[in-house]
Amino acid sequence: MAPDPRRLLFVLFDGCLMLDFVGPLQVFELACETAEPGQAPFHWQIASLGGGLVRTSSGLEVMTTALAACDLTAIDTLIIGGGPGVHRAAGDAGLVDWFRHNAPGVRRICSVCTGAFVLAAAGLLHGRRAVTHWGSCGLLSERYPDIAVSTDPVFVHDQGVWTSAGVTAGIDLALALLEDDLGHREAMRVARRLVVFLKRPGGQAQFSVPLSLQSEEDQAFESLSAWIQDNLRRDLRVEVLADQAGMSPRTFARVFRQKTGRTPGKVVEEFRVEAARRGLEETGASMKEIAARAGFQDEEHMRRAFRRRLNVLPQDYRQRFHRGDAAVPAAAG
Repeated sequence: MAPDPRRLLFVLFDGCLMLDFVGPLQVFELACETAEPGQAPFHWQIASLGGGLVRTSSGLEVMTTALAACDLTAIDTLIIGGGPGVHRAAGDAGLVDWFRHNAPGVRRICSVCTGAFVLAAAGLLHGRRAVTHWGSCGLLSERYPDIAVSTDPVFVHDQGVWTSAGVTAGIDLALALLEDDLGHREAMRVARRLVVFLKRPGGQAQFSVPLSLQSEEDQAFESLSAWIQDNLRRDLRVEVLADQAGMSPRTFARVFRQKTGRTPGKVVEEFRVEAARRGLEETGASMKEIAARAGFQDEEHMRRAFRRRLNVLPQDYRQRFHRGDAAVPAAAG
């Protein structure tokens, strides 16, 4: 006899981003496509606080069931996405109270992108690690200092609460949930159907290092970003970077960490890893050449940095992401 299906509840609000719930929903739908009639592993319901039509950020409307009409005793996984309307939703006392009172009884609580703000408003992320869209990590941390906000991961799981990064990271999250429920083989099958990686290799990074610095309002750091990229082969100790930024080393290190959340040394290594990634993707250069161009002392230092930052070896990264129009040396690796 087939086990009872796991019941999923997607919660929408006006101004939600459609892909935040459609992406994960598609993962679970495909997990049901090979099931015998009446034996689907998942059932789902699309709900909102008041029910009826919900207008998404794109203008498309989705019919929903009122949360009060949902059978909460049967809910296994609760998922809320983000979008332009999320801060209004996080300020809606009725929605926040519903999450505060009902979510703790659910086995898995999940947010996609900025949906984390609703969970935070309901106190569900208190004392936990969490992630949201990279552009909102600072705001989440500022509003809720009791949350250990991570800036890099695609998704974070902490004591039954799953939070994920921006938009398409909801698919990564759903595949992880699927693997947790039905095993690696089924999650891999669905990932192939979606033409995505089951676990995004090197995918812990949400955004590029240059983008993270260029998004700062401080023009000095934006200029420094470009300078570092042009001088990766140089000695990039704090003293050198501080001189380039026109600050004392001590002041530079303090201000840099305050604005970026990372030490100068960590950021330099991330720049070098990113440069090496581009070399592996776009050229057929040897590992030794790529390591030198990116400013690493040698191949071994590059390997260690890849393991630290991306949890993947350079040769494995190249195997998965290398463009086919550049020849790769037979002895690469």
